[in-house]
Amino acid sequence: MLSHNQIKWLTALRVKKYRQKYRKFTLEGEKMVTELLTQKRIPVSAIYGLERWAGQNAALLQPFLQIFNPVDEADLKKISTLTTPAPVMAVAEMPDEHLSPDLTAGNYCFYLDGIQDPGNLGTILRIADWFGLPAVICSPDSADAFSPKAVQASMGAIFRVQTAEIPLDEWLRQTPGTPVAGAVLDGDNLFETVLPERGLIVVGNEGRGLSAEAEALLTHRLTIPRDPSGGAESLNAAVSAGILAATFRGMHRPAG
Repeated sequence: MLSHNQIKWLTALRVKKYRQKYRKFTLEGEKMVTELLTQKRIPVSAIYGLERWAGQNAALLQPFLQIFNPVDEADLKKISTLTTPAPVMAVAEMPDEHLSPDLTAGNYCFYLDGIQDPGNLGTILRIADWFGLPAVICSPDSADAFSPKAVQASMGAIFRVQTAEIPLDEWLRQTPGTPVAGAVLDGDNLFETVLPERGLIVVGNEGRGLSAEAEALLTHRLTIPRDPSGGAESLNAAVSAGILAATFRGMHRPAG
């Protein structure tokens, strides 16, 4: 049985300021925890699981027995963020990401400009993972990549794609000459223009699109054209990110 203090600490990690204070985050589900325990990039702090899960995953759990905490279903309901709790939850350490300026020297990275929905953020991490983008850089006013909803939506991409919060102008001061592409209403047709072979792909806020500050820094103003018969006013941010990444990657492969 979990103590009151354990429950209080685990539920506190749902809040960004406590994740940042303790440099830890939670994740839930058999698939996510299995990926965590088999990767090497992010250290594992604690595992909370049903005895049934532990028995079924004895070999996987063997190196982590000292940090395994058996719990019952009542405990899981108290600490889970899911409507139906999974049989296992883990606590992992947030990596100290010091992104190399070389990331955009021969590849693409997403830059998220005020993305508010953590589900969208997690999905964009998954898109980056699919298309081989090594990092997702977030503006300070974006959602937190290590929030429970973002982590779950990433489907394990959080273990493979680097993330960091850096103002766009600050990143560009560190990487002068970096191409910056983003979708705007009056841009060039994405499918008919020459695209840069590297740089940042900027994805704007779900409601307002790109901020004026980010738009002013674009070197490539693009539009995802809508079919004349289409009636939708806009695209979901993650959908736009997927279209942009697929088009850029379809024209250019990463250096090396």
